Amino acid sequence: MKSLTFLFGLLGNITTGLVYLAPAKTFWHIAKRRSTEDFESIPYICKLLNAYMWVYYGVVKPNSVLVATVNGFGAVAEIVYIIIFLLFAPSRMRVRTAIVFGISDVVFPAAVVLVSEMMLSRDAQIDVAGFLSLCFSMVAYASPLSAMKTVVTTKSVEYMPFLLSFMLFINGGVWTVYAVLTRDLFIGVPNGTGFVLGTAQLVLYAIYWKPKPSTKTISNDPLEEHLISTSTEG
Repeated sequence: MKSLTFLFGLLGNITTGLVYLAPAKTFWHIAKRRSTEDFESIPYICKLLNAYMWVYYGVVKPNSVLVATVNGFGAVAEIVYIIIFLLFAPSRMRVRTAIVFGISDVVFPAAVVLVSEMMLSRDAQIDVAGFLSLCFSMVAYASPLSAMKTVVTTKSVEYMPFLLSFMLFINGGVWTVYAVLTRDLFIGVPNGTGFVLGTAQLVLYAIYWKPKPSTKTISNDPLEEHLISTSTEG
C-alpha cells in the first residue's frame, strides 16, 4: 500500500509540475513583447497563495512531503511569473498588482502560519491548513466553468485549450486516487471536483471540436491559458 501511495504521489507531482509550468509560454510572450497586454495578474497571485497553503499543509501533516515539494516548486514558478508581470505591466497595473500581491501572498499567509504556530495544536494546524487549501483549490477549479459556458454558447473550443483540459483531468484523477489511498479528505474533495470538471471539458471537446480549415496565416496570439485555471495541490 505504501509503495502504491508513493507511486501516485510521484505521478501527482509530475502532473502538478506540468500544470504549474503551463503559463511559461504566456510569460515568454510577455517578456518578448515587453508588455502584459490584456493579461491579468490575479490568477497567478491566487495560484501562489494556493501553493503556499498546500506547502504549509504538507509541512504540518506527517508523511506529506510530496505535497510540500511540488507546491514549493509551484510557488517558485508563480513568483517568477509575478515578477515578470511586474516588470512589464503599465505603472497603474503594476501598483495594483504589488498591493494585491503584498496582502494576499505576504501578509495573509504569514498571519495564518504565525497564528497557527502560536495558538493551535498540531492537529488543529493540519485542519486549518487543509481547510484553507481546500477552499482556495475549489475557487481555482471553479474558473473553468466560464470557459465551458463559452464553449456551449459559441459552439467552439477555441478558448478552452485541449492540453490544459487534459492535464486537469489527469492531475485531478491521480490526486483523487492518492487521496483515497491516504484517506485525505482535504486533497480528495478539490481534486475529485477537478477530475469531474476535466471529464466534462473533454466531453465538450468531443461534442464541439471541429477541424480547422487549412490556412497559411500564422497567429501570434497566445491562447493556451484563456479562462482556465487549475488547482495545483498535492
